[in-house]
Amino acid sequence: MNEYKNFFELIENKRKEEVIMNAIIIDGPVGVGKTSLMEILVSEFGYKPFLEPVSDNPLLDKFYYNRKRYSFPLQIFFLNRRFAMLKDAQELDGTIMDRSIYGDVIFARMLCDGGDMEKEEYALYKELLANMLEHVQAPKLIIYLETSVDKVIEKIKKRGRDYEQVVEREYWEQLNKEYRDYFNYYNISPILKINVDDLDYVNNNDDRNFVINLIKNKLEEINKK
Repeated sequence: MNEYKNFFELIENKRKEEVIMNAIIIDGPVGVGKTSLMEILVSEFGYKPFLEPVSDNPLLDKFYYNRKRYSFPLQIFFLNRRFAMLKDAQELDGTIMDRSIYGDVIFARMLCDGGDMEKEEYALYKELLANMLEHVQAPKLIIYLETSVDKVIEKIKKRGRDYEQVVEREYWEQLNKEYRDYFNYYNISPILKINVDDLDYVNNNDDRNFVINLIKNKLEEINKK
């Protein structure tokens, strides 16, 4: 059975489906444009933003140069920070998140499959994640930004983070594949998939309005249920 299918079945047995948090979560591969879209939606909806914990992460740079040593502590760092973010978001009416706790299992699985995380560490990570999700509400909507590997690499080079430049293409290819697989099984909340390969919602107003309308229409559909 697919690893992600197993994961979502585990989560489904634990979470409280009747409680929904008024939150939009944006997810997708590294460099796809999550933060840029979040900033646009914050301006459009007036929701409070919750940024991905990257700038104050003491392990991220070390991880890219020594994955086996820092894989497990890095994943626990993200898990802890994102769990705290979800708890804070539950107290507010209207939040937008740049990634969240839900998609982190993608990275943990890749690290385990690649031999950078021990199987016992991965099992512990999944158990801890499942236990945490018992205590947080599901988001109203998750937006998955689909893209091609070439576009991801192009954007990564453009933003110029040193630790991302040393990563081989094969890693980004596998990450993109894992994201597509993961969101084929995702069942925690309503989901909107947007392919952004031919969209520039940062600099092109037509593209921006197109994406905003997709999201508004999806939210209207959700609110009618």
